[in-house]
Amino acid sequence: MIYEMRLFSILLLYNCILPFVFLGALPGYALKIFRRGNYGNAFGERFGFFSRKKKQILLSLDRPLWIHAVSVGEVNIAKKLILSFKRMNPDIPIVLSTTTPTGASIADGSEASVVIYQPLDFLFVSTRVFDLISPRSLILTEAEVWPNLVNKAVRRGVEVSLINARLSQRSKRRFKRFGFLTKPIFGLLSRVCVQQQSDVESWESLGVSRSKIFFTGSIKFDSEGISEPASVASLKDLLNRLFMGKQKKVVLAGSTHSGEESLIGKVYLKLRNQFPELYYLVAPRHVERRHDLVNELRSEGLNPVLRSELESQETESLDSYDCLVIDTTGELNAWYYSSDIVIIGKSFLANGGQNPVEAIFAKNPVLVGPNMQNFASLISDLNAKGGVIQVKDEFELIERISEVLANPEIGVSLSQNSNLALSLHKGASDRTAELIIT
Repeated sequence: MIYEMRLFSILLLYNCILPFVFLGALPGYALKIFRRGNYGNAFGERFGFFSRKKKQILLSLDRPLWIHAVSVGEVNIAKKLILSFKRMNPDIPIVLSTTTPTGASIADGSEASVVIYQPLDFLFVSTRVFDLISPRSLILTEAEVWPNLVNKAVRRGVEVSLINARLSQRSKRRFKRFGFLTKPIFGLLSRVCVQQQSDVESWESLGVSRSKIFFTGSIKFDSEGISEPASVASLKDLLNRLFMGKQKKVVLAGSTHSGEESLIGKVYLKLRNQFPELYYLVAPRHVERRHDLVNELRSEGLNPVLRSELESQETESLDSYDCLVIDTTGELNAWYYSSDIVIIGKSFLANGGQNPVEAIFAKNPVLVGPNMQNFASLISDLNAKGGVIQVKDEFELIERISEVLANPEIGVSLSQNSNLALSLHKGASDRTAELIIT
């Protein structure tokens, strides 16, 4: 009874505060729509209003699994999990929800029965969508525990699983500080599937019963079923045309954030004096920055060309370009397989870092900057096993890339060591799926 009253009080407080948080965030949301041009495409879905076609699909599904994944990284986790579910039960219906347009773009290539935008966690919205989907199980990815949605599921007798559960040191400290608010919400979860054995105690300290916590490994780091994307051959043909048949060594900066493209571009220009066969590819995290990015790179002395415009370029003009800006979505993984060295973005001029695992699976030597807080445990393990090169600044980046280019065996060793370090996560997707549907 005391627990129920405490939970009721927390949800009441949450629902009183949420509208003000939403109103405060609305100007920023509107700015994103203006800047990115595609953020408002499914605005109605965020309030539980779907097109007639999508509503009919949702109503036709018989107690589907509902998987929520915020953006690209989480959607890729969901796609792997969906494949595991389909191997176990090919006919199982699945709803996949996501928050961002890039996430939705990637999700459209999944085997989900339907893809929707995640509804806002207002009580009336979550109730409306929950009634429409009527799921047999709700599956949340990494860190997405929405109080109203989770409570609604539990009240309806629907199991709620948090998969690939991620807990940064900062989040852990925050949740512990406000444990009187968060513990009752985490206590509603039916199961938490953690990436590391050391995470078990962390989640228990946040209010999850130990009997509900399972070490499955990381789905993100699961190499089961990973193969070279079919589009790699066409991308290599595209590069061959761009290089006009010349042999080049490709350095790819993946998922970069503002300022990093220019920083790495300067590194590239210095390296090119020693290694003239080098070529610079950059894949910005947000492709809507492409035109500003082209201008920034030109100001550094580079002559970039956009991936979206490359195929329309005259062959004679291709030799003048020394940088390719990848402004298309959904291709980054294939570009990793088309490169020789990969530098991970958001690790130099921003905090957190981006996921290096896809580049590792492509058997590339991988370099990261000093800021990989979101993957601290993984990077620590890779560093210990000699599977990654972590540098403190652009000067060390020049030095270490030079070593890899001058000594190819270093790159081979990095690739072998990194894939060995990830081997303990193999099968994580199947282990997670088995816990949920068996």
